Amino acid sequence: MKIISTPDYKMMSKKAAGIISAQVILRPDCVLGLATGSTPEGIYSQLIEWYKNEGLDFSDVHSINLDEYCGLTPDHDQSYRYFMNEKLFKHININIDNTNVPNGMAKDMDAECKRYDNVIKNLGEIDLQLLGIGNTGHIGFNEPDDVFYKTTHCVKLKEKTIEANSRFFDKIEDVPKTAVTMGIQSIMQSKKILLAANGAGKAQILYTALFGPITPKVPASILQLHNDLTVVADEAALAVIKEKGLID
Repeated sequence: MKIISTPDYKMMSKKAAGIISAQVILRPDCVLGLATGSTPEGIYSQLIEWYKNEGLDFSDVHSINLDEYCGLTPDHDQSYRYFMNEKLFKHININIDNTNVPNGMAKDMDAECKRYDNVIKNLGEIDLQLLGIGNTGHIGFNEPDDVFYKTTHCVKLKEKTIEANSRFFDKIEDVPKTAVTMGIQSIMQSKKILLAANGAGKAQILYTALFGPITPKVPASILQLHNDLTVVADEAALAVIKEKGLID
């Protein structure tokens, strides 16, 4: 595990984007695992800037997203397909047919989960998986549970997650209660994992995930077992880890 400390969100975004751009440059036809939420926005903005000003080329890249809300159409402004289109895909030269997000409107969600696992399998290994970390320790929408779910599955969102995500909706009642998410096995089979975190609100859960017991009660704790994990976080998110003397 490599931990990179940055002074603020802007530098965290630039450092994480640099790791992703290096992957694209080294292997132009790579498979990128992508995430949504407030943390990756700055990362995607930096990638767009490098595409426009420095010729970063996404034309042969394939992408696969972690998750999607159930019940939101792709054009709903809070769906993750919409987020990815607006925050990244529309602004770079990626082939939209090479981008993948689960279908939250599927009539048969079990079949959709199997389809998505086959998409991952057919793409081969994910070269680099970008992750954020939720307040519950969730990665993707893998919420705390009694077991680690291996494959793509539907999940009932925890109240803490619904409350955290309600800031994006008009009212908390509008937040979907279920989502479909890539499983832990697919995440862990990625060649490289990049975990980005920012803000004091993530300090305790980041410490627990990276240095606490490995348990499905803290899904992100499984990342301790990955052989190529890079954590990029600002000083606020690393405050507890630094207080305990685990990094300088």
